[in-house]
Amino acid sequence: MPRDPRPESAAPPPADGPEVSTLTYEQARDELVALVGRLESGQVGLEESMSLWARGEALAAHCAAWLDAAEQRLASTDN
Repeated sequence: MPRDPRPESAAPPPADGPEVSTLTYEQARDELVALVGRLESGQVGLEESMSLWARGEALAAHCAAWLDAAEQRLASTDN
């Protein structure tokens, strides 16, 4: 079995992070920003990039849902 090339002290990729649905908007947004930075750096392999991309899609959807809900709450207070 090949050894993981990451140093033992390296943090696991965000794809191994907590369940997206448990994150606050700010936590999801911050993780998404960090994840995009990793992808844009070009320093991750294809397999990890695909995993990060999937996590990013889930984070983006979670953030959009939070914003949609906030918008609905604001709209309901205007009526």
